[in-house]
Amino acid sequence: MTVRKRSVYDTRFFAALYYSKTQNEIDSIKQELATRYTKFISTITIYEVFKLTLQIDGKEVADVRIALLRKDFKVIAVTEMVAREAALIWHKYHVPMADAMIAATAKSLKADCVTNDPHLTSMKEIKTRWI
Repeated sequence: MTVRKRSVYDTRFFAALYYSKTQNEIDSIKQELATRYTKFISTITIYEVFKLTLQIDGKEVADVRIALLRKDFKVIAVTEMVAREAALIWHKYHVPMADAMIAATAKSLKADCVTNDPHLTSMKEIKTRWI
């Protein structure tokens, strides 16, 4: 039995998915979504995507996007363990709380984090990759 790779998707992936202006990036995103990885997102990412979409496209579009994310990705809640790990990550790197939470989620799942955020790509505790 082969174990499927696990990936936690950062908010920057969804910003690129919904608002990319380059065909190259759009093609790379489609290719990433077609992978057979087990796909996860943090509840923090739900918050950030909803907020971003609400600002740009309004509540109706934000509601639809979140419903689709919940269908296509396994949503991971912030547990006490993730919160404590996020605090340790914050203490070491002094990054925004959301980035620390997403990194802690990836670490707890032993998953890659799909991001190009320098706050996350510089962390030694997680493996990151981009499209």
